[in-house]
Amino acid sequence: MDALKEELGDLLLQVVFHARMAEELGLFAFDDVAAAISEKMEARHPHVFGDARDEGRSREDRWETAKAAERASKGAQSAMDGVALALPALMRAEKLQKRASRQGFDWPDPHTASAKIIEEIEELDAATSDVERTEEAGDLLFATVNVVRKHGVAPEDALRAANAKFERRFRGMEGLAAGRFADLSLDEQEELWQAVKRSEKQTAQAHEE
Repeated sequence: MDALKEELGDLLLQVVFHARMAEELGLFAFDDVAAAISEKMEARHPHVFGDARDEGRSREDRWETAKAAERASKGAQSAMDGVALALPALMRAEKLQKRASRQGFDWPDPHTASAKIIEEIEELDAATSDVERTEEAGDLLFATVNVVRKHGVAPEDALRAANAKFERRFRGMEGLAAGRFADLSLDEQEELWQAVKRSEKQTAQAHEE
């Protein structure tokens, strides 16, 4: 929590700093920033801050509907407008797909989306140039995001968890190899991988008991 306090201070400094520069230019001040976010939250949650009915929709549906109305009022011409370019590619792919889905352009179920992955793998294998391989690799990753999203899983969260699991298991293999990991054959390395997986499973079962 001490680290969180410090990082929040760094964040606050940026807000105050930029608001002060804008104030010196006669554009807006810190109070205007605070008022703007308050107004935005009230506008996007009328069922909380106003008299609007909840209508039984999910929070995400309500939020996205409100954001779409805001984008339209600002002159947005496409459902794709406003998806930040600075987002991580995996997260941006998911957001683009969700925007398209709300317009009715989406796979009907995870099974049909999965078939696209097979197609993209074949096209990547058949690619004959670096440019073509890069394009097909991108299509494959985009199709994979589609499948994961159709299963109701956030791709960014899933990949982050997979990264952590792989790193944990690799470190476990290195520990078992006692400094000799790089000298082992692939089959020997695979044996260590399986040993680490078995150890994790046994530990999980022991915790459950």
